[in-house]
Amino acid sequence: MPLTLGPAVGPPAARYAGHGRLLLLGALPIVGCAVWGAADFVSLTRSVDGLPHDLSVAWLASLLLLWWVPLAWFERRIRAPRGRRAGLDALTVTVQIPVYNEDPAALRACLRSVLAQSRPVNRVRVVDDGSADRVTGEPLTYDDVRREFEAEAARRGVPTTWDRTENRGKRFAQMHVLAADDADIFLTLDSDSVLDRHAVREGLAPFADPRVQSVAGHVLVLNRTATLLTRLTCLLYLPLTRGLRSAQSVLRRVTINSGALAFYRADVVRRCAGAYENERFRGRPMQMNDDSMLTFYALLAGDTVHQPSSLVFTLVPERLGHYAKQQLRWMRGTTVRRLWWLRYMPLRGTVFWATVAEYLYLLLALVVPAVVIADPACRAHLGEFAPAAGRLWIAMNYLMALRLFTVRRADEPFAARLLTFALAPLAAVWRLLVLRPMHVYALLTCWRVNRWGTRGAVEVALPART
Repeated sequence: MPLTLGPAVGPPAARYAGHGRLLLLGALPIVGCAVWGAADFVSLTRSVDGLPHDLSVAWLASLLLLWWVPLAWFERRIRAPRGRRAGLDALTVTVQIPVYNEDPAALRACLRSVLAQSRPVNRVRVVDDGSADRVTGEPLTYDDVRREFEAEAARRGVPTTWDRTENRGKRFAQMHVLAADDADIFLTLDSDSVLDRHAVREGLAPFADPRVQSVAGHVLVLNRTATLLTRLTCLLYLPLTRGLRSAQSVLRRVTINSGALAFYRADVVRRCAGAYENERFRGRPMQMNDDSMLTFYALLAGDTVHQPSSLVFTLVPERLGHYAKQQLRWMRGTTVRRLWWLRYMPLRGTVFWATVAEYLYLLLALVVPAVVIADPACRAHLGEFAPAAGRLWIAMNYLMALRLFTVRRADEPFAARLLTFALAPLAAVWRLLVLRPMHVYALLTCWRVNRWGTRGAVEVALPART
């Protein structure tokens, strides 16, 4: 009996809608409000007597360092020229899925979504990195999932492998099979992520350009209604997934693909075998931020882009403890990768200076509020500064949150999207009070690298949907 993507395990029906006229019209008043707030603040800082600091310069510099916010709106779905589509169909695509202490239902949904693609994949390679119960130490097996998957793959004529290795980390699990695989394109997919039916077709389109070495998928939250934290995560993802990454894609210099879904020219991955899984930082093995390292190799080889129409739905943390560990792992890994960009990226290139801009923005974000609070003259005029800064702050966050409406999901009515959109200021407060201090802490403790980081046991289970 063929497998079917039932409502309890399949991805929600979704469509990338792009930047429609209504969305662009909605951006106009928000941009106007942001400009008003910025001009008002600059005017105030220049007109108040006795200020020892010209805050207008710092404020304008902070806005300029957010160059990616407006540039992200120029991103468009990448389409393959008509004459090159046949070449894309001829590409051999290998999907590699590393597994470690995964929820069996989530893994089943992941594998089913791979086999249900409108553009079939050519082979699937699953590697279980020694999954085990943290308490008993007994191996966690996925016998039923494996049996079901292999039977359906055989029915569809898709070759598969399923290996179990000792626990050495995600990179070793990936390279266990990819180093010797002869495919044209490698697709890396997290075991807690579920592909949209057309994800592979859309993700391959940019490879019609021979300069493109990697393609980042568009990541969406699968368990978005589980808790308030998961709802906030839908907004917290946007500055990266549909902000900075989209802007970088316009420049063809995406620096971090998401591990949830990414495509690579296979030669890029094969060439880094040995170095990739054995990266070290300050003498310690570096297994986190595998996605940024593979993207780094792709950047050295050519162009890296984001495909907004290649959709993947991923499980995100539902508990604060799990969320904090995940964020620290990502932040520490990105801190290390930025050092790599500063060292190896061309001095005149976009990546180098964008990295410098990120550090300058973080510095200004810490210094400007400190100056306003510490200086008596600034403190005396907080009642005037606050409304202007507040208008700008709210407008910028709503401008980013508008990107929620570029994807239409069958499991998310328009009213639900409006509710999430309304939470944009709350997400901004979370970034300010929770993520920014964590970011500073991660910078100071970036050598604390580890392997998988968050999965001593199954952390998030697949939600049942009706």
